[in-house]
Amino acid sequence: MTTKNVEIVTASGTESFIPLNKLKKSPKNARKTPHNEASIEAYAASIAAKGIIQNLVVEPELDTDGTATGFYFVTVGEGRRLAQLLRVKRKEIKKTEPIRCVIDTVNDAFEISLDENVTRENMHPADQFEAFKKLADERGFGAEEIAARFGVTPHAVRQRLRLGAVSPKLMKVYRDGDLTLEQLMAFAITDDHARQEGVYDRLSYNRDASTIRRLLTETHVAATDRRARFVGIEAYTEAGGTILRDLFTEDRGGYLEDVALLDLLVTAKLGRMADVLRETEDWKWTEAHLDFPHAHGMRRTYPHPVELSAEDQAALDAVRTEFNSLTGQHEAAEDLPDEVDARFGELEAEIERLEAKRQAYYPDYIARGGAFVILNHDGTVRIERGFIRTEDEKPQDETGQAADASENADADSSEGRSGEEGEGEADQSSDEEETDSPLSDILVRDLTAHRTLGLRLNLSEQPEVAVVTVTHALAAQIFYLGAEAHVVDIRSVNTVLASHADGIEDTPAGKEWADRHANWARQMPRDVTNLWTFVSELDHDSRMALLAHCVALTVNAVKLPWERKPRALATADRLAEAVSLDMTGYWRPTARSYLGRITKARILEAVQEGVNHEAADRMADMKKPDMAEAAEQLLAATDWLPAIMRTPKTVQESVEQAQTEAVAEADANAYSDAAE
Repeated sequence: MTTKNVEIVTASGTESFIPLNKLKKSPKNARKTPHNEASIEAYAASIAAKGIIQNLVVEPELDTDGTATGFYFVTVGEGRRLAQLLRVKRKEIKKTEPIRCVIDTVNDAFEISLDENVTRENMHPADQFEAFKKLADERGFGAEEIAARFGVTPHAVRQRLRLGAVSPKLMKVYRDGDLTLEQLMAFAITDDHARQEGVYDRLSYNRDASTIRRLLTETHVAATDRRARFVGIEAYTEAGGTILRDLFTEDRGGYLEDVALLDLLVTAKLGRMADVLRETEDWKWTEAHLDFPHAHGMRRTYPHPVELSAEDQAALDAVRTEFNSLTGQHEAAEDLPDEVDARFGELEAEIERLEAKRQAYYPDYIARGGAFVILNHDGTVRIERGFIRTEDEKPQDETGQAADASENADADSSEGRSGEEGEGEADQSSDEEETDSPLSDILVRDLTAHRTLGLRLNLSEQPEVAVVTVTHALAAQIFYLGAEAHVVDIRSVNTVLASHADGIEDTPAGKEWADRHANWARQMPRDVTNLWTFVSELDHDSRMALLAHCVALTVNAVKLPWERKPRALATADRLAEAVSLDMTGYWRPTARSYLGRITKARILEAVQEGVNHEAADRMADMKKPDMAEAAEQLLAATDWLPAIMRTPKTVQESVEQAQTEAVAEADANAYSDAAE
């Protein structure tokens, strides 16, 4: 006969230490959704640092006969039980670790489990933020130590510490419910209470978090700014600069607070590069600028084609041979070894360097001219060469030729006449001298007016010569600043687009235009007096291409708020139709170029038009910066453009589209009728 061990049930309300391995999850627990890993980690960290603060509530497990089994169901404190099991797994404690529990056999287990989770009030977030700050300030705990004691990440602790450092005035507003947590996070980007309160006082109806951040950082420079990228964050901080970090959004490197120091570093670095350029290339002067000085008022010269030296040509051939050989060896490879990839880069750079030697400036242009060192909007450096200041221009005579060229021409003429006229010069009479006196101004005006009329009559009958004349006039003004060599009074006005669109010169379209212009400039004769011959001797297609380029340079479809030119803008639309302009090839809607500069409503409207309504609905609750970036990614795969960038459809296109839609609708109706 066997004897059954009977467990003695401890009286209800008794506090008892029960081994961990004797505790079980209660089937009567009202919480059915499992605890997440983060909360169990937090419990484990807290218990490891401070022990179990709140007792577990348990009831004894009974078998079918109503006899206690020696195990206990955890009615209240399942999360703490799981945390201790995690600590056992980590070998921090033994599985028999005694756990302080209160035994309850009187109350309904399900009800008290529900009561534990329902009848309580969470701490106000402001109290939590200030409590974390108190731990740091009064007990000297760092973010890592606090994180370890509460089972959260150090980053989360830093966020709470930053929130706890917000101005007490704004914290009270937050407690009163007049600020949201998102707005408080925006204020926490800085710990300067005066600035926080100043921005709060400036807020009107628009209290959007992005507006608050913008106002708090308006005197700072983003780490993505071209100046910061050019100098480098490390160089800036080594010089004593400080960075403001936003712990609640992706700040992309933060904000540089010492703008004066940053500008000083930028100016110094650009200046050093300008000095090196002047010394290595022998320009008379070089200047460093953040932006290209469009109002420089100087004539620009361009390099002309030259033959490579025998040494450079041999070096170029050798590099190309190695490049082609390397390409053949790895043509089928999907991934190149690092050393091969690096060698390809070296060879490409050397080929580019040697090819650049095929273009050179005239030595006297270098001796009289200079170059600008410019900071691009992506933080890279651009060098613009070949500018000649007015005071460095050679003086010109009345024919437009440089003084030294005129003197040489006069010398040649005098040498040719010396043998024939030398003996007769002494015998010339005063009457003959009078015949060489200049004509009166009134007579010159009279005669040249008649000649102008004759030119007009003849030119009006010769369209081909008219094309040469117009092309010459435009080219003379565009490529020869101040030469005044054109005879037809057609003026070339070039609107500088960079003054209207920041960074337009750095875009692919801007670089394409600059390359196209430089290509024509290199072909222009050095002396403007030879321009007519150059233009007239071009073949028809080349002449028309030059004319098109010169005319295109004068196009101005910029819409300014103070200008009222509806007819000109309508003409711009007709021109867009005529040239079949498709702006998707030159411009895309990005967060920087468009989406980050419009309202959230307009962003959603763009996504609705370009993608679909469902995509827009999924973005509706995003913050504006996140929404702009998400919209950029969605629209990148489409041809969507803002209305102002679209080319109006011609009447014919509209008719054809209507006909296509009508046919499609008719086909759909016919299919529907057949199905019925």
